[in-house]
Amino acid sequence: MLILISYDVETKTLEGKKRLRKISRICLKYGMRVQNSVFECHVNASQKILLTQEITNAADLNCDSIRIYELGNRYKGRVEHYGVKSIDDVKSDVIIV
Repeated sequence: MLILISYDVETKTLEGKKRLRKISRICLKYGMRVQNSVFECHVNASQKILLTQEITNAADLNCDSIRIYELGNRYKGRVEHYGVKSIDDVKSDVIIV
């Protein structure tokens, strides 16, 4: 299934900046960044649970905001993109040379 993760982390403090980097690294383990603080991740149900636990444990839920949108498996017709930063499909084959 495709999920979209967006987050807003308080960065006025050093601890907040550390949380921001940590949450970003967690999201990168499961998917790819499509905008600042927005990630698309192809995961199964158990991976989604683990990802959610990791993010919520890393965040300070008293001052940070995490949103996870489940787009499901038939997302292709539901995602529209306009403008720059075209993103390749996460599930497509990629060759890095």
